[in-house]
Amino acid sequence: MADKTKRFEGGEYIKSMVYGGLDGIITTFAVVSGVAGATLAIRIVIILGFSNLLADGFSMAVGDYLSSKSEKEYRTGVEYQTEREVVENYSDAVDRMSQAYQNKGLSEEDAETISNTLAKYDTPFVDQIVNQKYGSDSGVENPIKNATVTFFSFFIFGLIPLLAYVFSSFSSFMMENAFLLASILTGITLFILGALKSRVTQSNWFRSGMEMLLVGGLAAIVAYLVGYLLGR
Repeated sequence: MADKTKRFEGGEYIKSMVYGGLDGIITTFAVVSGVAGATLAIRIVIILGFSNLLADGFSMAVGDYLSSKSEKEYRTGVEYQTEREVVENYSDAVDRMSQAYQNKGLSEEDAETISNTLAKYDTPFVDQIVNQKYGSDSGVENPIKNATVTFFSFFIFGLIPLLAYVFSSFSSFMMENAFLLASILTGITLFILGALKSRVTQSNWFRSGMEMLLVGGLAAIVAYLVGYLLGR
């Protein structure tokens, strides 16, 4: 059971990392493409890019925190009510709790004593049943950890399209080909993130990677064309 719970939590954090990273790199590259299409100065790319990273990254983290927290509260409430109904309708609730304690290493006598004592108090009894069955977090990921993973994933992966512009002052080649280098870096990263997404969605990794590459590329093309038209 412990291994299963660990894998589930790890999967939830992978989900936040993948989707936070995808959103970060696609939105930042869209900003870069729009500015490149408008042929604005490199410093404008950097300013708008980092503004997007911080503002959208914080916004996504807050949204992830609130949604995870709401889901956790909802599922905990549903599970609590379900277990209360079980306690009210089945007389073997004490036996099940006693058996759960014995599975954790308590003697039969001590397990029965604890279970019978808790059974005298309705709310603590139901709380303990819920904790034994679902764990203290009721099977839902930690909202704060999820928000933290989302923010840093958004920022780190969203930084990739900007790297060519940040380091362009060190090389004339990079300055002249900043958008091309940013496109290549972004394309590679999009494919990798799409492949990682397949672990969450249980889909084919190559197809998932190509799908993310195409979606990100389409968003960049639209942004580039908008920047080009408005720039003219």
